[in-house]
Amino acid sequence: MDLSLDGIEALEAIADEGSFAAASRSLNKTQSAVSYSIKALERALGVSLFDRSGHRAVLTPAGVAVLDEGRFLLARARRIQSLGARFAEGWEARLRLVVDGALPRAPLLQALHHLGQRGIPTHVQVRTEFRRGVPARFRQSEADLMVALDLPPTHDCIVRPLPDLVFVLVAKPDHPAARATEPQSLEALQRHLELSVHDSAEALTDADTNLLPGARVFYVGDFGAKKDGLLMGLGLGWMPLAMVHDELADERLVEVPFERGSRRRFTVSLAWRVDQTLGPTGRELVRLLEGAWS
Repeated sequence: MDLSLDGIEALEAIADEGSFAAASRSLNKTQSAVSYSIKALERALGVSLFDRSGHRAVLTPAGVAVLDEGRFLLARARRIQSLGARFAEGWEARLRLVVDGALPRAPLLQALHHLGQRGIPTHVQVRTEFRRGVPARFRQSEADLMVALDLPPTHDCIVRPLPDLVFVLVAKPDHPAARATEPQSLEALQRHLELSVHDSAEALTDADTNLLPGARVFYVGDFGAKKDGLLMGLGLGWMPLAMVHDELADERLVEVPFERGSRRRFTVSLAWRVDQTLGPTGRELVRLLEGAWS
């Protein structure tokens, strides 16, 4: 198709500026060049875009329709041009991040918000996994960054520490385990149903990875579903403290006394491969995540 964006750009300029002469000035072209672009567009489309019977050229109905579609094409073309300029500066086309679903969402969303405000063209893909499923997915998908809990020692990754994540053992106030006045033994708590989010590493889907080993367990898909179950009184369970802060404050959930301690602390690590050189988006995201989680 012999269709030039120059003609559509000229059409837009004439509509916006009100005349061929004004359009030529806004485009920094001669009026004859603008007229030629319009005639070439009319020939390519086989329609008249302007009614030239009066003193001023007026858009025909076909011209109005072409202008509407043309604005969309020009916007996309300008977006592509802008993307090309940003990619020429070295920004990555795509960045893949794997995070543990137990982590609070706000720091990550805050970091992504800053990237968006800067107009960075990189497509950032965030994948959520749980426990050992994070490093497993990171390696399987060849992702760029991961934020993992209790990351095993590794020689092939650069690891940056982030603030620890605290889990708390909770239940509804009327749950039998919550009504105990003394810290309870593991054996006592194992009599109750535990709600747990399964480790998402595919090799561990049938393994017992809950924090009360041997207990009766219902596995749910994420911590949002787990909190809903706890609020229903379905059982007891370990939750990230930040996720149940409000529920503990107003006593919709309470901390369950446990002789081994009703709080667990997990190390949090931000990591990427030693053999990978992070581009500007990756480096900026590392900086933002370290700042957001500090």
